[in-house]
Amino acid sequence: MSKEVKPESVSLHPLGTAAAPEQELLCIFGTGDLGRSLGLRLLQSGYRVVYGSRRPQSCGPLPQGTQAMTHAAAAQSASLVFLCIHRENYDFLETLDPQLRGKVLVDVSNNVKKNLYPEANAEYLQRLIPGAHVVKAFNTLSAWALQNGPLDANRQVFLCGNNAEAKQDVAEKATKLGFSVVDRGSLNAARELEDFPLQLFPEWRLPLLLALCLTASFFFYELIRDVVYAYVDQGKNISFRIMVSLANRVFPIVSLIMLSLCYLPGIIAAFLQLYRGTKYKRFPDWLDCWMLCRKQLGLLALGFASLHVLYTLIIPIRYYVRFKIATNTISQIKENRTSEFSLTTAWRADSYYSMGILGFCLFVLLGITSLPSVSNALSWREFSFIQSKLGYLALFFCTFHTYLYGWDRFLSPTIYKWCTPPGYMLSLVVPTVVLVVKLLLLLPCVDRTLTRIRQGWERCDPEDDSKKSLLT
Repeated sequence: MSKEVKPESVSLHPLGTAAAPEQELLCIFGTGDLGRSLGLRLLQSGYRVVYGSRRPQSCGPLPQGTQAMTHAAAAQSASLVFLCIHRENYDFLETLDPQLRGKVLVDVSNNVKKNLYPEANAEYLQRLIPGAHVVKAFNTLSAWALQNGPLDANRQVFLCGNNAEAKQDVAEKATKLGFSVVDRGSLNAARELEDFPLQLFPEWRLPLLLALCLTASFFFYELIRDVVYAYVDQGKNISFRIMVSLANRVFPIVSLIMLSLCYLPGIIAAFLQLYRGTKYKRFPDWLDCWMLCRKQLGLLALGFASLHVLYTLIIPIRYYVRFKIATNTISQIKENRTSEFSLTTAWRADSYYSMGILGFCLFVLLGITSLPSVSNALSWREFSFIQSKLGYLALFFCTFHTYLYGWDRFLSPTIYKWCTPPGYMLSLVVPTVVLVVKLLLLLPCVDRTLTRIRQGWERCDPEDDSKKSLLT
Protein backbone atom coordinates (compact mmCIF):
# COMPACT_ATOMS: atom_id res chain seq x y z
CA MET A 1 0.00 0.00 0.00
CA SER A 2 1.20 3.49 -0.77
CA LYS A 3 1.47 5.94 2.10
CA GLU A 4 -0.56 9.10 2.09
CA VAL A 5 1.79 12.03 1.65
CA LYS A 6 0.84 15.33 3.26
CA PRO A 7 2.10 18.55 1.73
CA GLU A 8 5.00 19.95 3.75
CA SER A 9 4.61 23.57 2.61
CA VAL A 10 1.41 24.13 4.61
CA SER A 11 1.26 23.99 8.39
CA LEU A 12 -1.95 24.07 10.37
CA HIS A 13 -2.78 25.82 13.59
CA PRO A 14 -4.69 23.88 16.28
CA LEU A 15 -7.95 25.36 14.93
CA GLY A 16 -7.16 24.06 11.46
CA THR A 17 -6.30 27.41 9.79
CA ALA A 18 -3.21 27.90 7.63
CA ALA A 19 -0.31 29.76 9.25
CA ALA A 20 0.32 33.29 8.01
CA PRO A 21 3.43 33.72 5.86
CA GLU A 22 6.47 34.95 7.73
CA GLN A 23 7.05 38.70 7.46
CA GLU A 24 10.07 39.84 5.44
CA LEU A 25 13.10 40.88 7.48
CA LEU A 26 14.82 44.16 6.58
CA CYS A 27 18.06 45.59 7.94
CA ILE A 28 18.91 49.18 8.84
CA PHE A 29 22.43 50.43 9.44
CA GLY A 30 22.20 53.49 11.68
CA THR A 31 20.21 54.11 14.86
CA GLY A 32 19.79 57.89 14.59
CA ASP A 33 16.55 59.81 14.13
CA LEU A 34 16.18 58.82 10.46
CA GLY A 35 17.00 55.15 11.14
CA ARG A 36 14.54 54.91 14.02
CA SER A 37 11.76 56.68 12.08
CA LEU A 38 12.31 54.46 9.06
CA GLY A 39 12.26 51.35 11.25
CA LEU A 40 9.02 52.42 12.90
CA ARG A 41 7.40 53.05 9.51
CA LEU A 42 8.54 49.64 8.23
CA LEU A 43 7.11 47.94 11.32
CA GLN A 44 3.77 49.67 10.80
CA SER A 45 3.75 48.43 7.20
CA GLY A 46 4.18 44.78 8.17
CA TYR A 47 7.96 44.22 7.95
CA ARG A 48 10.36 42.87 10.54
CA VAL A 49 13.33 45.10 11.26
CA VAL A 50 16.80 44.47 12.60
CA TYR A 51 19.40 47.18 13.25
CA GLY A 52 23.12 46.95 12.64
CA SER A 53 25.20 49.00 15.06
CA ARG A 54 28.78 49.39 16.26
CA ARG A 55 27.48 49.15 19.84
CA PRO A 56 24.45 46.85 19.79
CA GLN A 57 24.13 46.85 23.57
CA SER A 58 24.12 50.65 24.00
CA CYS A 59 22.64 52.21 20.88
CA GLY A 60 19.73 53.97 22.58
CA PRO A 61 15.98 53.29 22.48
CA LEU A 62 14.76 51.56 19.32
CA PRO A 63 11.20 50.95 18.07
CA GLN A 64 9.45 48.17 19.97
CA GLY A 65 9.68 44.87 18.13
CA THR A 66 13.16 45.43 16.68
CA GLN A 67 16.55 44.25 17.84
CA ALA A 68 20.10 45.49 17.42
CA MET A 69 23.12 43.36 16.55
CA THR A 70 26.50 43.77 14.93
CA HIS A 71 26.70 45.01 11.35
CA ALA A 72 27.90 41.64 10.07
CA ALA A 73 25.14 39.66 11.78
CA ALA A 74 22.43 42.11 10.73
CA ALA A 75 23.59 42.19 7.09
CA GLN A 76 23.73 38.40 6.99
CA SER A 77 20.12 38.04 8.15
CA ALA A 78 18.45 40.29 5.53
CA SER A 79 18.50 40.62 1.76
CA LEU A 80 17.91 44.40 1.77
CA VAL A 81 19.89 46.90 3.86
CA PHE A 82 19.03 50.58 4.43
CA LEU A 83 22.16 52.67 5.00
CA CYS A 84 21.13 55.56 7.26
CA ILE A 85 24.71 56.63 7.94
CA HIS A 86 26.94 59.45 6.68
CA ARG A 87 29.34 58.96 3.81
CA GLU A 88 32.40 59.55 6.01
CA ASN A 89 31.47 56.38 7.92
CA TYR A 90 31.26 54.13 4.84
CA ASP A 91 34.80 52.74 5.17
CA PHE A 92 33.85 49.92 7.56
CA LEU A 93 31.54 48.50 4.85
CA GLU A 94 34.55 47.13 2.95
CA THR A 95 35.04 44.54 5.70
CA LEU A 96 31.42 43.43 5.19
CA ASP A 97 31.85 42.66 1.49
CA PRO A 98 31.13 38.91 1.94
CA GLN A 99 27.92 39.60 3.88
CA LEU A 100 26.72 42.35 1.50
CA ARG A 101 27.52 40.56 -1.76
CA GLY A 102 24.35 40.21 -3.83
CA LYS A 103 22.32 42.27 -1.35
CA VAL A 104 20.33 45.42 -2.16
CA LEU A 105 21.85 48.47 -0.46
CA VAL A 106 19.54 51.49 -0.19
CA ASP A 107 21.67 54.62 0.21
CA VAL A 108 19.70 57.23 2.21
CA SER A 109 22.61 59.61 2.82
CA ASN A 110 22.87 63.34 2.00
CA ASN A 111 25.65 65.89 2.16
CA VAL A 112 25.82 69.22 3.98
CA LYS A 113 26.51 71.14 0.75
CA LYS A 114 26.72 70.62 -3.00
CA ASN A 115 29.86 69.31 -4.73
CA LEU A 116 31.43 68.28 -1.44
CA TYR A 117 32.85 65.12 -3.04
CA PRO A 118 33.95 64.40 -6.62
CA GLU A 119 31.30 61.69 -7.00
CA ALA A 120 27.87 60.99 -5.60
CA ASN A 121 27.59 59.06 -2.35
CA ALA A 122 25.72 56.20 -4.04
CA GLU A 123 28.33 55.93 -6.80
CA TYR A 124 31.09 55.84 -4.19
CA LEU A 125 29.19 53.13 -2.29
CA GLN A 126 28.81 51.04 -5.46
CA ARG A 127 32.54 51.32 -6.12
CA LEU A 128 33.26 50.43 -2.49
CA ILE A 129 31.07 47.28 -2.60
CA PRO A 130 30.92 46.21 -6.27
CA GLY A 131 29.15 42.95 -5.46
CA ALA A 132 26.09 44.69 -4.02
CA HIS A 133 23.19 46.36 -5.86
CA VAL A 134 23.12 50.01 -4.73
CA VAL A 135 19.87 51.98 -5.03
CA LYS A 136 19.63 55.66 -4.10
CA ALA A 137 16.25 56.30 -2.44
CA PHE A 138 14.42 57.87 0.54
CA ASN A 139 17.04 60.63 0.89
CA THR A 140 14.50 63.36 0.02
CA LEU A 141 12.29 62.42 3.00
CA SER A 142 12.77 63.73 6.51
CA ALA A 143 12.54 61.70 9.69
CA TRP A 144 9.32 63.58 10.49
CA ALA A 145 7.76 62.60 7.16
CA LEU A 146 8.68 58.94 7.68
CA GLN A 147 7.28 58.91 11.19
CA ASN A 148 4.02 60.69 10.37
CA GLY A 149 3.35 59.12 7.00
CA PRO A 150 3.17 60.59 3.49
CA LEU A 151 1.74 64.08 3.22
CA ASP A 152 1.17 66.33 0.21
CA ALA A 153 4.66 67.78 0.41
CA ASN A 154 6.41 64.46 1.22
CA ARG A 155 4.65 61.75 -0.74
CA GLN A 156 7.22 61.04 -3.45
CA VAL A 157 10.24 58.75 -3.20
CA PHE A 158 12.84 59.37 -5.90
CA LEU A 159 15.13 56.46 -6.65
CA CYS A 160 17.86 55.48 -9.10
CA GLY A 161 20.10 52.46 -9.57
CA ASN A 162 21.82 50.26 -12.13
CA ASN A 163 19.95 47.05 -11.34
CA ALA A 164 16.31 46.89 -12.46
CA GLU A 165 15.34 44.10 -10.04
CA ALA A 166 16.88 45.94 -7.09
CA LYS A 167 15.00 49.13 -8.00
CA GLN A 168 11.77 47.18 -8.34
CA ASP A 169 12.27 45.68 -4.88
CA VAL A 170 12.84 49.11 -3.32
CA ALA A 171 9.90 50.58 -5.26
CA GLU A 172 7.54 47.90 -3.93
CA LYS A 173 8.59 48.63 -0.36
CA ALA A 174 8.20 52.39 -0.84
CA THR A 175 4.72 51.83 -2.28
CA LYS A 176 3.79 49.62 0.67
CA LEU A 177 4.92 52.43 2.99
CA GLY A 178 2.39 54.69 1.28
CA PHE A 179 4.67 56.73 -0.98
CA SER A 180 4.59 57.22 -4.74
CA VAL A 181 7.78 56.25 -6.58
CA VAL A 182 9.58 58.27 -9.24
CA ASP A 183 12.33 56.34 -11.07
CA ARG A 184 15.13 58.68 -12.18
CA GLY A 185 17.17 56.06 -14.03
CA SER A 186 20.69 54.83 -13.33
CA LEU A 187 23.09 55.79 -10.55
CA ASN A 188 24.28 58.66 -12.74
CA ALA A 189 21.23 60.53 -11.40
CA ALA A 190 22.34 60.05 -7.77
CA ARG A 191 24.09 63.43 -7.72
CA GLU A 192 20.84 65.13 -8.72
CA LEU A 193 18.86 63.28 -6.03
CA GLU A 194 21.43 64.19 -3.38
CA ASP A 195 21.18 67.86 -4.37
CA PHE A 196 17.37 67.92 -3.94
CA PRO A 197 17.37 68.33 -0.12
CA LEU A 198 20.05 71.05 -0.36
CA GLN A 199 17.93 73.33 -2.53
CA LEU A 200 16.31 76.28 -0.76
CA PHE A 201 13.08 77.31 -2.54
CA PRO A 202 14.52 77.03 -6.07
CA GLU A 203 11.19 77.88 -7.73
CA TRP A 204 10.68 80.86 -5.42
CA ARG A 205 13.96 82.67 -5.99
CA LEU A 206 12.91 84.76 -8.98
CA PRO A 207 9.46 85.68 -7.57
CA LEU A 208 10.96 86.55 -4.18
CA LEU A 209 13.67 88.66 -5.80
CA LEU A 210 11.07 90.46 -7.92
CA ALA A 211 8.84 91.07 -4.89
CA LEU A 212 11.78 92.40 -2.90
CA CYS A 213 12.85 94.76 -5.69
CA LEU A 214 9.32 96.07 -6.23
CA THR A 215 8.73 96.56 -2.52
CA ALA A 216 12.03 98.39 -1.97
CA SER A 217 11.61 100.56 -5.07
CA PHE A 218 8.06 101.71 -4.30
CA PHE A 219 8.80 102.12 -0.59
CA PHE A 220 11.64 104.54 -1.21
CA TYR A 221 9.64 106.22 -3.99
CA GLU A 222 6.72 106.88 -1.64
CA LEU A 223 9.09 107.79 1.20
CA ILE A 224 10.61 110.56 -0.89
CA ARG A 225 7.25 111.80 -2.22
CA ASP A 226 5.52 111.78 1.17
CA VAL A 227 7.85 112.07 4.16
CA VAL A 228 10.88 113.77 2.62
CA TYR A 229 8.77 116.15 0.54
CA ALA A 230 6.71 117.24 3.57
CA TYR A 231 9.87 117.89 5.59
CA VAL A 232 11.72 119.79 2.84
CA ASP A 233 8.86 121.73 1.30
CA GLN A 234 6.57 122.31 4.30
CA GLY A 235 8.84 121.74 7.31
CA LYS A 236 6.55 119.00 8.71
CA ASN A 237 7.79 115.84 10.40
CA ILE A 238 5.39 113.04 9.40
CA SER A 239 7.90 110.22 9.72
CA PHE A 240 5.40 108.28 11.88
CA ARG A 241 3.50 107.49 8.68
CA ILE A 242 6.29 105.14 7.58
CA MET A 243 5.05 102.23 9.69
CA VAL A 244 1.42 102.05 8.54
CA SER A 245 0.46 104.63 5.91
CA LEU A 246 3.50 104.08 3.69
CA ALA A 247 3.36 100.31 4.06
CA ASN A 248 -0.34 100.28 3.22
CA ARG A 249 0.42 102.13 0.00
CA VAL A 250 3.25 99.85 -1.06
CA PHE A 251 1.57 96.48 -0.38
CA PRO A 252 -1.39 96.93 -2.78
CA ILE A 253 0.90 98.37 -5.46
CA VAL A 254 3.20 95.36 -5.36
CA SER A 255 0.25 92.96 -5.16
CA LEU A 256 -1.48 94.41 -8.23
CA ILE A 257 1.70 94.44 -10.33
CA MET A 258 2.62 90.86 -9.40
CA LEU A 259 -0.93 89.64 -10.11
CA SER A 260 -0.80 91.20 -13.58
CA LEU A 261 2.64 89.63 -14.13
CA CYS A 262 0.99 86.22 -13.66
CA TYR A 263 -1.09 86.75 -16.81
CA LEU A 264 1.30 88.81 -18.92
CA PRO A 265 3.46 85.83 -20.05
CA GLY A 266 0.37 84.00 -21.34
CA ILE A 267 -0.49 87.01 -23.48
CA ILE A 268 3.07 87.24 -24.81
CA ALA A 269 2.97 83.52 -25.63
CA ALA A 270 -0.32 83.98 -27.51
CA PHE A 271 1.13 86.75 -29.65
CA LEU A 272 4.21 84.65 -30.39
CA GLN A 273 2.00 81.80 -31.57
CA LEU A 274 -0.02 84.18 -33.75
CA TYR A 275 3.16 85.65 -35.21
CA ARG A 276 4.76 82.27 -35.88
CA GLY A 277 1.54 80.61 -37.01
CA THR A 278 2.32 77.44 -35.09
CA LYS A 279 2.44 76.06 -31.55
CA TYR A 280 5.30 73.66 -32.26
CA LYS A 281 8.15 76.16 -31.84
CA ARG A 282 9.66 76.55 -28.41
CA PHE A 283 9.21 79.76 -26.48
CA PRO A 284 12.35 81.69 -25.44
CA ASP A 285 13.99 80.46 -22.25
CA TRP A 286 13.13 83.65 -20.36
CA LEU A 287 9.45 83.20 -21.22
CA ASP A 288 9.52 79.51 -20.18
CA CYS A 289 11.09 80.47 -16.84
CA TRP A 290 8.52 83.24 -16.37
CA MET A 291 5.57 80.94 -17.07
CA LEU A 292 6.88 78.26 -14.70
CA CYS A 293 6.93 80.66 -11.73
CA ARG A 294 3.43 82.11 -12.21
CA LYS A 295 2.07 80.12 -9.27
CA GLN A 296 4.70 81.57 -6.94
CA LEU A 297 4.08 85.08 -8.27
CA GLY A 298 0.36 84.70 -7.59
CA LEU A 299 0.83 83.40 -4.04
CA LEU A 300 3.20 86.25 -3.19
CA ALA A 301 0.71 88.71 -4.68
CA LEU A 302 -1.99 87.17 -2.45
CA GLY A 303 0.29 87.62 0.56
CA PHE A 304 0.76 91.33 -0.17
CA ALA A 305 -2.99 91.74 -0.73
CA SER A 306 -3.68 90.09 2.64
CA LEU A 307 -1.27 92.50 4.34
CA HIS A 308 -3.09 95.39 2.65
CA VAL A 309 -6.42 94.12 4.05
CA LEU A 310 -5.01 93.77 7.58
CA TYR A 311 -3.40 97.21 7.52
CA THR A 312 -6.64 98.73 6.24
CA LEU A 313 -8.64 97.16 9.08
CA ILE A 314 -6.53 98.90 11.75
CA ILE A 315 -6.98 102.37 10.24
CA PRO A 316 -9.93 103.34 12.51
CA ILE A 317 -7.95 102.56 15.70
CA ARG A 318 -4.81 104.48 14.74
CA TYR A 319 -3.96 107.42 17.00
CA TYR A 320 -3.38 109.74 14.05
CA VAL A 321 -6.82 108.96 12.54
CA ARG A 322 -8.66 109.28 15.87
CA PHE A 323 -6.87 112.57 16.55
CA LYS A 324 -7.86 113.99 13.15
CA ILE A 325 -11.51 112.94 13.57
CA ALA A 326 -11.69 114.47 17.06
CA THR A 327 -10.06 117.70 15.90
CA ASN A 328 -12.35 118.00 12.88
CA THR A 329 -15.44 117.36 15.02
CA ILE A 330 -14.47 119.97 17.61
CA SER A 331 -13.70 122.45 14.83
CA GLN A 332 -17.14 121.98 13.28
CA ILE A 333 -18.84 122.43 16.67
CA LYS A 334 -16.95 125.64 17.35
CA GLU A 335 -17.76 127.02 13.91
CA ASN A 336 -21.35 125.73 14.06
CA ARG A 337 -21.16 124.06 10.67
CA THR A 338 -21.77 120.60 9.24
CA SER A 339 -20.49 118.79 6.19
CA GLU A 340 -22.97 118.23 3.39
CA PHE A 341 -23.73 114.72 2.22
CA SER A 342 -22.29 113.98 -1.24
CA LEU A 343 -24.11 111.32 -3.21
CA THR A 344 -21.22 111.09 -5.69
CA THR A 345 -18.69 110.51 -2.93
CA ALA A 346 -20.94 107.87 -1.34
CA TRP A 347 -21.25 105.99 -4.63
CA ARG A 348 -17.52 106.20 -5.22
CA ALA A 349 -16.62 105.00 -1.70
CA ASP A 350 -19.06 102.09 -1.74
CA SER A 351 -17.97 101.05 -5.24
CA TYR A 352 -14.33 101.31 -4.19
CA TYR A 353 -14.85 99.03 -1.18
CA SER A 354 -17.07 96.63 -3.12
CA MET A 355 -14.53 96.15 -5.91
CA GLY A 356 -11.79 95.60 -3.34
CA ILE A 357 -13.78 92.96 -1.46
CA LEU A 358 -14.78 91.09 -4.62
CA GLY A 359 -11.24 91.20 -5.99
CA PHE A 360 -9.74 89.93 -2.74
CA CYS A 361 -12.28 87.08 -2.45
CA LEU A 362 -11.46 85.91 -5.98
CA PHE A 363 -7.79 86.34 -5.13
CA VAL A 364 -8.19 83.99 -2.16
CA LEU A 365 -10.03 81.49 -4.37
CA LEU A 366 -7.11 81.50 -6.82
CA GLY A 367 -4.69 80.86 -3.96
CA ILE A 368 -6.75 77.99 -2.52
CA THR A 369 -7.11 76.21 -5.87
CA SER A 370 -3.36 76.41 -6.46
CA LEU A 371 -2.76 74.13 -3.44
CA PRO A 372 -1.93 70.56 -4.57
CA SER A 373 -4.60 68.95 -2.39
CA VAL A 374 -7.28 71.17 -3.97
CA SER A 375 -6.03 71.25 -7.56
CA ASN A 376 -5.79 67.45 -7.63
CA ALA A 377 -9.50 67.24 -6.84
CA LEU A 378 -10.43 69.47 -9.81
CA SER A 379 -10.71 68.51 -13.44
CA TRP A 380 -8.49 70.32 -15.92
CA ARG A 381 -11.46 72.34 -17.20
CA GLU A 382 -12.46 73.38 -13.67
CA PHE A 383 -8.90 74.33 -12.78
CA SER A 384 -8.47 76.28 -16.02
CA PHE A 385 -11.78 78.10 -15.51
CA ILE A 386 -10.80 79.26 -12.02
CA GLN A 387 -7.20 80.18 -12.76
CA SER A 388 -7.87 81.80 -16.14
CA LYS A 389 -11.44 83.14 -16.33
CA LEU A 390 -11.85 84.00 -12.65
CA GLY A 391 -8.21 85.09 -12.52
CA TYR A 392 -8.75 87.77 -15.15
CA LEU A 393 -11.94 88.79 -13.36
CA ALA A 394 -9.97 89.19 -10.11
CA LEU A 395 -7.39 91.29 -11.96
CA PHE A 396 -10.18 93.46 -13.37
CA PHE A 397 -11.79 94.01 -9.94
CA CYS A 398 -8.46 94.87 -8.32
CA THR A 399 -7.54 97.25 -11.15
CA PHE A 400 -10.96 98.93 -11.07
CA HIS A 401 -10.59 99.19 -7.27
CA THR A 402 -7.39 101.17 -7.81
CA TYR A 403 -8.98 103.40 -10.46
CA LEU A 404 -11.81 104.21 -8.04
CA TYR A 405 -9.24 105.06 -5.40
CA GLY A 406 -7.65 107.59 -7.72
CA TRP A 407 -10.97 108.84 -9.18
CA ASP A 408 -10.31 112.43 -10.37
CA ARG A 409 -7.20 113.06 -8.31
CA PHE A 410 -5.02 112.93 -11.41
CA LEU A 411 -6.53 116.30 -12.39
CA SER A 412 -5.12 117.98 -9.29
CA PRO A 413 -1.59 119.40 -9.76
CA THR A 414 -0.88 119.09 -6.02
CA ILE A 415 -0.58 115.29 -6.20
CA TYR A 416 2.43 115.53 -8.53
CA LYS A 417 4.99 116.24 -5.84
CA TRP A 418 8.32 117.16 -7.36
CA CYS A 419 6.69 116.44 -10.74
CA THR A 420 6.30 112.73 -9.92
CA PRO A 421 3.03 110.77 -10.18
CA PRO A 422 1.69 108.83 -7.18
CA GLY A 423 2.69 105.19 -6.84
CA TYR A 424 -0.84 103.90 -7.43
CA MET A 425 -0.85 105.53 -10.89
CA LEU A 426 2.36 103.70 -11.80
CA SER A 427 0.87 100.41 -10.57
CA LEU A 428 -1.98 100.73 -13.07
CA VAL A 429 0.26 100.59 -16.14
CA VAL A 430 0.93 96.83 -16.31
CA PRO A 431 -2.57 95.56 -15.34
CA THR A 432 -4.22 98.02 -17.74
CA VAL A 433 -2.03 96.82 -20.60
CA VAL A 434 -2.77 93.17 -19.72
CA LEU A 435 -6.54 93.71 -19.64
CA VAL A 436 -6.64 95.75 -22.86
CA VAL A 437 -4.50 93.27 -24.79
CA LYS A 438 -6.56 90.37 -23.43
CA LEU A 439 -9.68 92.04 -24.82
CA LEU A 440 -7.95 92.24 -28.22
CA LEU A 441 -7.19 88.52 -28.07
CA LEU A 442 -10.87 87.83 -27.35
CA LEU A 443 -11.95 89.43 -30.61
CA PRO A 444 -13.64 86.70 -32.73
CA CYS A 445 -11.22 86.96 -35.66
CA VAL A 446 -8.16 86.77 -33.38
CA ASP A 447 -9.57 84.16 -31.00
CA ARG A 448 -10.59 81.89 -33.89
CA THR A 449 -7.09 81.90 -35.37
CA LEU A 450 -5.41 81.37 -31.99
CA THR A 451 -7.73 78.47 -31.19
CA ARG A 452 -6.93 76.77 -34.51
CA ILE A 453 -3.19 77.17 -33.90
CA ARG A 454 -3.46 75.65 -30.43
CA GLN A 455 -5.40 72.73 -31.91
CA GLY A 456 -2.49 71.91 -34.24
CA TRP A 457 -3.14 74.06 -37.32
CA GLU A 458 -0.05 75.67 -38.85
CA ARG A 459 0.20 78.62 -41.20
CA CYS A 460 2.32 77.71 -44.22
CA ASP A 461 5.38 79.76 -45.12
CA PRO A 462 4.82 81.80 -48.34
CA GLU A 463 8.27 80.72 -49.62
CA ASP A 464 7.36 77.08 -49.15
CA ASP A 465 4.10 77.64 -51.03
CA SER A 466 5.97 79.19 -53.98
CA LYS A 467 8.42 76.28 -54.08
CA LYS A 468 5.56 73.80 -54.06
CA SER A 469 3.89 75.60 -56.96
CA LEU A 470 7.13 75.50 -59.00
CA LEU A 471 7.52 71.79 -58.38
CA THR A 472 3.98 71.10 -59.51
